[in-house]
Amino acid sequence: MDLLRSLPIGLYLEQPVTWLHRIDPRVKLAWLLGFLLTPIAASSLWRLALVGVLLLLTLIAQIPWRVFRRQVGLVLAFGLLLFVVTLFAPDGVNVDSQPRLPANELAILQTPPDVDAAPLILPQPTSYRYILFEQSFAKVTRRSLELAIRISTLMFTLIYSTNLYLLTTAPEEITAGLDSLMRPLRWLKVPVTEIVLTLTLALRFIPLVLEEVQNLVRSIRTRAINWKKLGMRGASQVWATVAERLLENLLLRAEQTATAMQVRGFTGSDRHHVRWHQFRLSWADGLVLLALAGFWTARWIWGGAVTLIGF
Repeated sequence: MDLLRSLPIGLYLEQPVTWLHRIDPRVKLAWLLGFLLTPIAASSLWRLALVGVLLLLTLIAQIPWRVFRRQVGLVLAFGLLLFVVTLFAPDGVNVDSQPRLPANELAILQTPPDVDAAPLILPQPTSYRYILFEQSFAKVTRRSLELAIRISTLMFTLIYSTNLYLLTTAPEEITAGLDSLMRPLRWLKVPVTEIVLTLTLALRFIPLVLEEVQNLVRSIRTRAINWKKLGMRGASQVWATVAERLLENLLLRAEQTATAMQVRGFTGSDRHHVRWHQFRLSWADGLVLLALAGFWTARWIWGGAVTLIGF
């Protein structure tokens, strides 16, 4: 069991270096904000288009198949699960309503009062149906289908766009880009350097957490514990001990990191200058920014809140 390989979501892909790796992280952050903000009050067609754009970007970037399968597979499975659950779930509160007019009003108007005639049933003028599928306990309505598409595509876009950004951007580049974008906040006495440094350490600390969890799980598996004999109480005591040990190891790692920074002369942002990457926008970054402008224009024109099945 290798958590660093079995849970690849959020990890940086060092090799191969794709064209997404070479794009300025500030430009990629602007695209990420576009993927996170444009689904708000957008139509289902636009959300489906965002899913297609993300998959197309992954294919154009030539992400290796081993990474593509693990990255997209988990997120797609989660999105499909949300789609199925929402599709067959009730679309709202069941309220019994009574029509304002009688059901056989036309029959009353068109037949004499002394003639016992069958009510006149008119055919449906259009092909509109609110209930799209109904079989025993399973029922799919137009609203449930619309909600299923919206929820599943929204979760896929939020998770996978962030994951793709982390996959093609090194943690140092992310923090350097944020430091560059947050530079005007220094005029307001905002501790930008401390915030960026904390984010850098947090991103670097994630693999250490996974490594500690992996080591503890391996230590339990090698002891071949019989969980049936322990029972619920004994198993809970074992996992409580493991959680306590995990917390101690993480605090020890944090203390070692702080000691290493002090040994290297870091005493504070006012005395120790943190040197980040020097960014320069290239012609490729300009083309990507133009594409971002077209992306927002398309959202403004075609991404309105129009239902997918409103015919």
